[in-house]
Formats: sequence, C-alpha cells, structure tokens
Amino acid sequence: MKYIYEIKFASILVIIVFNFNGFAQNWQLVWSDEFDSTSINTLNWTRETGGNGWGNNELEYYTNRDTNAFIENGHLVIQVLKENYSNRNYTSARLKTQSKKLFKYGKIEANIKLPYGQGIWPAFWTLGQNISSVGWPKCGEIDIMEKIGGAGEENKVYGTAHWDNNGQHAQYGNSYSLSSGIFADDFHKFTITWSEQYIKWYVDDHLYNTIDITPSGLSEFHNDFFILLNVAVGGNWPGSPDASTVFPQRMEVDYVRVYQDVPVSVEGENSKPEGFNLKQNYPNPFNPVTNIRYTIDERDFVSVKIYDSLSKKIETLVEKVQQPGEYNIQFDGKELPSGIYFYTLNTSSSIETKKMVLIK
Repeated sequence: MKYIYEIKFASILVIIVFNFNGFAQNWQLVWSDEFDSTSINTLNWTRETGGNGWGNNELEYYTNRDTNAFIENGHLVIQVLKENYSNRNYTSARLKTQSKKLFKYGKIEANIKLPYGQGIWPAFWTLGQNISSVGWPKCGEIDIMEKIGGAGEENKVYGTAHWDNNGQHAQYGNSYSLSSGIFADDFHKFTITWSEQYIKWYVDDHLYNTIDITPSGLSEFHNDFFILLNVAVGGNWPGSPDASTVFPQRMEVDYVRVYQDVPVSVEGENSKPEGFNLKQNYPNPFNPVTNIRYTIDERDFVSVKIYDSLSKKIETLVEKVQQPGEYNIQFDGKELPSGIYFYTLNTSSSIETKKMVLIK
C-alpha cells in the first residue's frame, strides 16, 4: 500500500512516500564474458574437438588451437581455415559452457559479427545439460542464431527450438532478414528471452519468433542449458563451400551475457552487500542534480539504474565492466517531477538499493 501526502510551502512541493513496498521487474545480469582478457577463459568455455560430421555431415575439424579460436581486440574470434587437418579439408572451433555455466530461464544475448560465404554455418545456441544421459533431441536445443551462407541467405538468420515428440524430432522456428546489408557488415545483437511460458527470439531487439513451452510435451525447456558458439563448414543444410567461398572466415563475438528477471526490492535502505558499497547520494534532497557514489572491490559488470516510486525504470547511468575502485556519477533530474526515487547498484552477485528525494 502506498500513501502520498503533498505539503506545499510557497513554490516548493515535497512528496513523501510511506509504507512503500514495490518491486521493479527487470533483467539483472547474472553472468557474462566480455572477452577483454588476453586468452579464452577456461572457467567459462571448453573447446570441443573432432571431425566426425557432428550429426549433420559437416566437413570441418574442430580443433583446440589458438589459430581457430582466440581473443583479439576485446572480441572472441572463431576462425575457419581451409587446410588439410586430420583427414578434413577445413578447421574451425566449437566452444561450450557445458558443466561450467548453466542456465534455466532468463535473457541470453550476444553481440556478433557473422562470417559469410557458401557453406559457412555460424551458430549461437544452447543444449540441455542432460544431453549425455538422455541424448538429442530429448535434451532440448535452442538455436538463438544460425545463419547459412550463400546466395540469398547472407541477410537472414534463423531462430529455432528442437525437442523430442514421442520419440520423434520436433522443431519450431522462424527467420529474420535485414532490410539492407548483410550480417557480415557489422555487429548485431542476437537474443532470446526464456520464461516458464515462452521462448522469444530477437535480432537487435526486434521480436521475430515465439514458442509457447507450457505444453507437457515441451518439458525439455524447463531444465538447465549450456551455451555453444561455433562455425561449421558444409553439412546437410548449407551444402558445401564452392569456388566463391573466401577463406579464412571469422565470427567475431563482442560479448555473451545472461540475465534473469529478478525483482529488485526498493523498500527502505538495504544492508551493505559483500563486494561493493552503494553510498548515500549527495545532496539529498536535491534539485536538480545529485551525485551517486559507489565502490566495487573486484572487476565486475556493473549496472546503476534509477527507478521511480512505482518501480518504473527512469534511466540507466552505468552498464559496463568496471575495475575495482570508487566511482562518482551525476544524475540530473531536471526533467522529472518532485518525488521519491530509487537507485540500484547491481553486479553479477549482488544488488543494493537506496532512495533519494527530488524537491522542486
């Protein structure tokens, strides 16, 4: 229950909120790899190896070599080479978070610049962690993004769900096409939002595919999944490279991030979470600018957001990886009405919320 009292003194309006008990439903980052180290983080990723066709008659051999997967300028690069290697004519890389980073529900997102060419098949996808015990497709598969190279395909990506339907492979998907250019021209954001009810696919925040996963026959999508990144060559779907295909080809990944829809309590002043400290803003009350200070004890992805008294997000002040230290940022409320507002500091492990008063 929210009670609002207005007290007017000359031209000053003060709004006081009592017994506020609201929650801001919003995506909170729970894990990310920003690829800004010098090498691939083995706490996050395993390099799968092999050239067995991977169930699709693919032509590449996935290696664990740095020539096929490496960090460059803050990006993960998966590079496809045309070379003779272990009885295959192409090499590439396939990275997975299996048994290391597992997720059930949330928003899974990556910013990627895709390769191109006939027979080139990049993918950003997920598999059920139980694949080793139940097999495919009973483990479930969510293809967040796939693209097959070739004429008429370079501006198109696909989003698909796969599952077991009484012993038979079932799938549901759709595609998204750019209005101009191709996916190899620049980075694009590929996202799913995944809840107990739906999986939804987006490209650059444009929704293009939705599946209802509440039927009992789709129980696969209510378990833990792991993430994969790879570039295949050839196979049943894209076909083989031809004389037009240029090598090497590169898939560049700017980041992979996973969020979960966590209610953010904005009731009272929270105790200090371990690992960081959100300080009281100054001045408070303020008109119209206030300073917000916070300290983080270790390198982390940091988000600082402003909410109103109805838990609606007003502004995102910070959303990036930061080094340990103390930070001071300004929030300008000149466009906002007088009232109670809340600011949250969120890292990968904790959230802290404090309130502030805007008087005009």
